[in-house]
Amino acid sequence: MIEPGDLVLLISPKGKRYMYKFDPEGEIHTNDGKILMADVGTAGFGRQAKTHLGRPYLVLKPTLHDLIKSVKRQTQIMYPKEIGYLLLKLGIGPGCTVIESGTGSGGLTTALAWYVGDTGRVITYERREDFYKLAGKNLRRVGLEHRVTQVNKNIEDGFEHSGADALFLDVRTPWQYIRHIPEAVNPGAMCGFLLPTTNQVSELLRALEDACFEDMEVMEILVRHWKPVPDRLRPDDRMVAHTGFLVFARCMQPLAVDEAVEEPESATPEASEESVITESEPESGQE
Repeated sequence: MIEPGDLVLLISPKGKRYMYKFDPEGEIHTNDGKILMADVGTAGFGRQAKTHLGRPYLVLKPTLHDLIKSVKRQTQIMYPKEIGYLLLKLGIGPGCTVIESGTGSGGLTTALAWYVGDTGRVITYERREDFYKLAGKNLRRVGLEHRVTQVNKNIEDGFEHSGADALFLDVRTPWQYIRHIPEAVNPGAMCGFLLPTTNQVSELLRALEDACFEDMEVMEILVRHWKPVPDRLRPDDRMVAHTGFLVFARCMQPLAVDEAVEEPESATPEASEESVITESEPESGQE
């Protein structure tokens, strides 16, 4: 049963995708003819609705993958291949609070909001007002805006929020903001970063080593699709290869001054030359 306001994915016989909010009174115009939303509702998910020219369209409930791929964008969004690993690595789940900076068009924000559930919270920072507004529209379009707090601000002066379970930065120079992270997250929180080039990764690693971060990981994820034809099974001619480096590290609790580790004293203090008797020296009276 499709309810008014539900998102509906329609797929044409040639694989073209259309995503709309269900309106029983509405209609959709395609190259294959007009589809009445009432017919889509009658068909239901997992069935077909026909255009007025008789062309069948699949009626499906969109997955998170579909929502991310359909984001209206002014920036490059993160690919699902990185997002899937990132969600697991950061430990994102129901009730989780996560801070993100570099909202962009809101692709990753959508995924984070999907997984934290109604009991969790996504706090996302974006310095550019046009990206901030676009991400808000994308979140409202998929009905996840109530799980997200948007902040139109540069993080150079720090974060306005604290106590996050995880943090992710998709900014050009993340090493400049490392000093602000410990005040924004819980001790031991996993933090992630996305960078396109090796020199940026090196700069970030140096900053992490100088701060209170442990358990570092650098990786990239490559995906190669295959043609799903049983009698001619082979890889696609093209693949989505390098799209960025993922860096992860845990933000540890900094040591207090009185917790600093002191060098242990030697268990056997070095003896003075006057107190040492070598085997070659005869004792008094034995010459």
